[in-house]
Amino acid sequence: MASAINRIGFRFTVGNQGSKKIWSTIVRNGTNSKSYFTYTPQVSQILDREPKWVSADEAVQCIKSGDTVFVGGAASTPIEVLRSMTDHGKQKQLKNVRVCSMHTEFESPYSEPECADIFRPTAFFISANLRKCINEGRGDAIPLFLHDIPYLFERKLIPVDVSIITVSPPDHHGFCSLGTSVDCIRSALSHSKVIIAQVNKHMPRTFGEAIIHQSHIDFAVKHDRELPVHGDKAPTATESAIGKHIADNLVEDGATLQMGIGAIPDATLSCLKDHKDLGIHSEMFSIGVIDLVRSGVITNHNKKLDRGLIVTSFLMGNQKLYDFVDNNPLICMRQVSYTNNVHIISQQPKMTAINSCIEVDLTGQIVSGSIGYRMYSGYGGQVDFIRGAAEGFDGKGKPIIALGSVNPKTKDERGVPTSKIVPIIKEGATVVTTSAHAHYVVTEFGVASLFGKSLRQRAHALINVAHPDHREWLEKASFDRLKVMPSA
Repeated sequence: MASAINRIGFRFTVGNQGSKKIWSTIVRNGTNSKSYFTYTPQVSQILDREPKWVSADEAVQCIKSGDTVFVGGAASTPIEVLRSMTDHGKQKQLKNVRVCSMHTEFESPYSEPECADIFRPTAFFISANLRKCINEGRGDAIPLFLHDIPYLFERKLIPVDVSIITVSPPDHHGFCSLGTSVDCIRSALSHSKVIIAQVNKHMPRTFGEAIIHQSHIDFAVKHDRELPVHGDKAPTATESAIGKHIADNLVEDGATLQMGIGAIPDATLSCLKDHKDLGIHSEMFSIGVIDLVRSGVITNHNKKLDRGLIVTSFLMGNQKLYDFVDNNPLICMRQVSYTNNVHIISQQPKMTAINSCIEVDLTGQIVSGSIGYRMYSGYGGQVDFIRGAAEGFDGKGKPIIALGSVNPKTKDERGVPTSKIVPIIKEGATVVTTSAHAHYVVTEFGVASLFGKSLRQRAHALINVAHPDHREWLEKASFDRLKVMPSA
């Protein structure tokens, strides 16, 4: 006879025969109420049980109509299990399965039109593979700040029936790692009835809050797959100019940096080779950090919290980045409720937060969530870090919005690329960062400092960093809106 504990806290005893059926019933429904006790929801706690190693098709049989399924994302998206989940939903003619995620990579077969009555995707931050589904009304987006996402599970606003994640293979102690993504995954796992883990040997082992013991995994699926690659493009001249403006004018020695992936963060990092004692506290970071660590520019020495450590929550990059974080105790993975907590951020010295956007109006409103009515991304961590930097205890924080002055993909009636600095935001556009939150806006033409300035002063500063092809038009439009000429 063997004793085991299910995901919602019931202890039960089963024999070898018929154990699969009993285990499935109790894990899914918690039916054994005669003898039970509550155990810690911490997934690093060692329990007296083993995962069941099965195929992806077998693992998803536990999903039924009306379930809520949480899916791990970014570079750790468990695509093989998600494909099996989609096939299972079609074959069993499931209905109303809610699939929640923060940001997933690869394709999303469960979001295709033929799955509209089977699966309902719900995005906490809209990834590219879900934009079409959500904009066509077949999926949902929840507006919320990144640091708030774990509270959806902890406050039981979204009860999770099944979590599907990717982990590294277990070590000799039975511990796996969540690898490139902790973000909100750990909170979802702690409140999930069933955990399905895709076990991938290519997933780097990371530490901090990334550790999960295999005894918390109900179904383990072995599937080795290379992680998705991002950030291999060289920056354009525009992106390089923006990076240089930020590095030369706004990043001080001893600063703590927040930046995501992409050409502008990489261009900024490449210009910081002569800086000293920089630190990283960021929900994610890019490959440009690696060379700065190795050259001694990034030391994390001056940080008030987590001194000596790079603190992050999820990672996407190339193989160089994945190799860098693998088994690297310098990297401390934390939940977004910590990395993106304004009170944590504000304690870091000279906190410098670099974020991007879709467009900025002449009052300083920052549009990042949608292109007009078309949903594009969401709130993410922008406001978390913009506000955290602004509230810096040392008064030396730098909240930065960086963007190219024009959109090369679209042209106005004159046939020139459209301006990203606009008199009035597009109808339906989602303002993520308000004009009161805005401090620095950087384009390839310079730095606009907005904090403490009136509307006409803001308009003047923003027009000066707009593309020269648009400055005269913006000045006239500013007068029409404000009834006064822009002025320093």
